[in-house]
Amino acid sequence: MTDPQPNPPEDPQQPQPDARKPLPGMAAVALYLMLLAGTVVVGVISGGHYPAFFLLFAVVFVTASAGLIVGFRWAWALALAAVFLLACYWAWTFAGVRSGAAAVQGLLNLVFFLYLIRPEVRARLH
Repeated sequence: MTDPQPNPPEDPQQPQPDARKPLPGMAAVALYLMLLAGTVVVGVISGGHYPAFFLLFAVVFVTASAGLIVGFRWAWALALAAVFLLACYWAWTFAGVRSGAAAVQGLLNLVFFLYLIRPEVRARLH
């Protein structure tokens, strides 16, 4: 029986993929959640646009964003819940007022939800 060929040595010139880096889509979701958190904070501080308890949503968005960048599974679940609930909210808003902006927001959140449930995204989390 012949021995299998050993693997050729890796070329040091080729860049090696870093498993610690987040996927580009996860970074985009994290930036989106940070943008939402900033919008909520500005809306609360400017007065009247959002009630003060919406600051809790901003804290959740920032926590999920930071955890996604690090690659925690609990942050993935938190971000998944956030974008799913936001997609449902914007779909409900669109059904009520027929606003094009609500449809765009709902579709954007749906795209992020569908990205987050992909198996290769879940496989990168620890």
